[in-house]
Amino acid sequence: MGKKKKIWYRENKIMNTKIRKIFLTLFYSGLFPKAPGTIGTIVSLAMAMALLQYFTITNLFMASILISILAVKQIDIYEKEVGTHDGSEIVIDELAGMWIALSVANVQADSYILALIAFVYFRLFDILKPSVIGRIDRDVPGGLGVMGDDIVAGFFAGIATSATAYILFSYFSISL
Repeated sequence: MGKKKKIWYRENKIMNTKIRKIFLTLFYSGLFPKAPGTIGTIVSLAMAMALLQYFTITNLFMASILISILAVKQIDIYEKEVGTHDGSEIVIDELAGMWIALSVANVQADSYILALIAFVYFRLFDILKPSVIGRIDRDVPGGLGVMGDDIVAGFFAGIATSATAYILFSYFSISL
């Protein structure tokens, strides 16, 4: 390999590493010293609500699937680079889970209370890791494990949010 090619390859590898870190830490929100998962989820929620001003909930769901697919491979690479599994700085999984929760609950751009309920449920399922969520977190290796538990937590949170909205609307006539 020529000298210029080696320099280009090294510079390209450094750039890829930086872009990977920006992606996996969700613009460095995962580097917050206290509760990086919660901060990443707040950033994800804000991004989603902004995107829903211009796109549909279906677009948000499809974006979460695409991001999840990309993230699995990037997490595998990152974990080999740093030598740890599911580092707290990785919060792209929170984005996927939060966006799935919002999608399943059919949260619209002006449904701030419903979005907040989805946020609370998602954080509860993500932190407590009940049932299959905990098994995925514990037993599935690599990027698939990192993303998998949050994706399932997002589905559970979306279902719980929908049920809560139904109860509040049907029995208490509270409009969300």
